[in-house]
Amino acid sequence: MESFCSNFDLNPSTTSLISKSFQRPTSKLFFPSPSSICDKNKKFGHKLPATRKSNTQQKNKAPVELKDSLFRWVSGGVFGFAAAVSLCCSDSPAFAQSITIAFPVSHTREINTVQRTLVEAWGLIRETFVDPTFNHQDWDLKLQQTMVEIFPLKSEDAAYGKIKGMLSSLGDPFTRIISPKEYQSFRIGTDGNLQGVGLFITVEPKTGHLVVSSCVENGPAARAGIHEGDELVEINGEGLEGIGSEAAAQKLRGRAGTTVTVKIHPGTDSKNSNFREVKLPREVIRFSPVSSAIITHRTPDGHMSKTGYVKLSAFSQSSATDMQNTIREMENQGVQSYILDLRNNPGGLVKAGLDVAQIWLDGDETLVNTIDRDGNLFSISMANGHAVTHDPLVVLVNEGSASASEILAGALHDNGRALLVGHRTFGKGKIQSITELDDGSALFITVAKYLSPGLHDIDQVGITPDVQCSADMLNSPKESSKDKNLNSPLEADSCIIIAEHELDIQESEASPSQVIVQPRRTSTPLN
Repeated sequence: MESFCSNFDLNPSTTSLISKSFQRPTSKLFFPSPSSICDKNKKFGHKLPATRKSNTQQKNKAPVELKDSLFRWVSGGVFGFAAAVSLCCSDSPAFAQSITIAFPVSHTREINTVQRTLVEAWGLIRETFVDPTFNHQDWDLKLQQTMVEIFPLKSEDAAYGKIKGMLSSLGDPFTRIISPKEYQSFRIGTDGNLQGVGLFITVEPKTGHLVVSSCVENGPAARAGIHEGDELVEINGEGLEGIGSEAAAQKLRGRAGTTVTVKIHPGTDSKNSNFREVKLPREVIRFSPVSSAIITHRTPDGHMSKTGYVKLSAFSQSSATDMQNTIREMENQGVQSYILDLRNNPGGLVKAGLDVAQIWLDGDETLVNTIDRDGNLFSISMANGHAVTHDPLVVLVNEGSASASEILAGALHDNGRALLVGHRTFGKGKIQSITELDDGSALFITVAKYLSPGLHDIDQVGITPDVQCSADMLNSPKESSKDKNLNSPLEADSCIIIAEHELDIQESEASPSQVIVQPRRTSTPLN
């Protein structure tokens, strides 16, 4: 699996004029994980703008929209005359101009298909990329240069490499293109069902290495003793240097009943520094991103209290429904407070994150603010929301909590619904759209930044929790665990202990602590 961003084991002598309507597929909003899909015009409050504005338009406030019939292809038949792309925006006098870029057409069918994909991707970037200067370069010239570089190539992979090179010149690692196979892997990962080994993997931003972000409970990888933080070094003897999480996820997936061999290097928290190879059987993996337990503990005044612990490992299509069902069941069992664990949740589907927030909030609260390429601020708000529960809530976060996790944590915190406990979050405050292109590949484009409801900038900053802690271990509890005991993983997790302490304070109507809290009891970390 790769990142959700962790993904889950995720063609005569005169030229003829051929018009190609630029059929732009529905783009979908995505909060990159350190890799969700919802309609980008989904109306929670205000919708994100679907049109591109030029700098001139910003001054004149005149609406400008790229037409569907932007691109005209001119092909020279068997002799390969030059082709051209025409871009016309005539809705506004300020931007009434035509741009024509000439390029040679390849006679190799596969390369010609990539050329068309290049123009499609270039046009979407030109229309929506968050930086209107395109990293201070002439984006029209960049298309022409890239087309010339692709023309003599014979390999489809090499041609796609040129598109990736063009996108990398934007200076934004989250604006990228993935192959049709990689996109299918990504989509399967967000559906919650696949055939693979039960691994979530992501790219460690500092080293570029592929690391395990989590394992599906009781899946092949978990049973083989692979742990969160372990580095994935090889798959079936093939090194993973320079391999993205999507591509690695594709290698891990396969027909149930087959096997895949992985080489693992233990994470930094392990005392064992040796590499090991593990043969893993592929299975049909059905997983829920929600796991839970009820913690029974004695409060300072001596009475017994039930706390519902809910671990959300990713934002997939089933996240909100699974969580709502879990909360309702816990309410029926007399739970009086909640701990929502978002640690090491790298993000996922935007709509899932917003839907989860609405489980806990009432009214017309703002969930997140966005800033487009022109600096315009938009708010995404609830509409007459009704929370499933109003019981006290603590949210656990750490440096692995990114994107949609940060949006959820910010929404609950800034609206006064929850106290945050843990470590500063990752700091991924960018919004992407995902567009499936004509050849089945997918283009991820950073289209905006987001701010929390309190207008706090998250990007490269993160969210600082109200109470900091040092977790001894971060394993999820078994879903069957209903009562707390001395050998429980929950008992050994100091951040959960501190969260219980904060809930006790809230229950006694005292103000939440704003200082670093030490665990009330010591425990030995579990491996």
